[in-house]
Amino acid sequence: MEQHKDIGNVYDLAARRVEVAREDLVTAKANLQEEHYRAANNRAYYSIYHAITAVFALENKAYKRHKDAIANFNKEYIKTEVFSQELGRRIGKAEEVRHNSDYDEFYLVTKEESIQQVQTAELLLEEIEKYLDTKKTGGLRS
Repeated sequence: MEQHKDIGNVYDLAARRVEVAREDLVTAKANLQEEHYRAANNRAYYSIYHAITAVFALENKAYKRHKDAIANFNKEYIKTEVFSQELGRRIGKAEEVRHNSDYDEFYLVTKEESIQQVQTAELLLEEIEKYLDTKKTGGLRS
């Protein structure tokens, strides 16, 4: 699926997605501070998801399902070691924790787990911002 090309360019779209990822991270941290761990897990995951979609914006790609975006990110950016394998494992864990937090009524969310999710979102966002900066100054990935 291709992006809409009406306004701006791929860098503008990537920047907007990073902005959304930052907003989600701020909300995740606030939820964590207020001890709303389920909500913190959810917002941390969405920060991760929006950061990933920022990378795909540069390629004019979009995915209808989150799991497709994450699977393709793993295939194109983790397995090729653009981003670390450890980061890939942490993204997978965040996806699992978010799903369990949102849909499993018997899932017990812990503070430590939520801290880990927020840290993963923060780390990924930092890494993706660095990556996007290099692409903006050095040209698009071929």
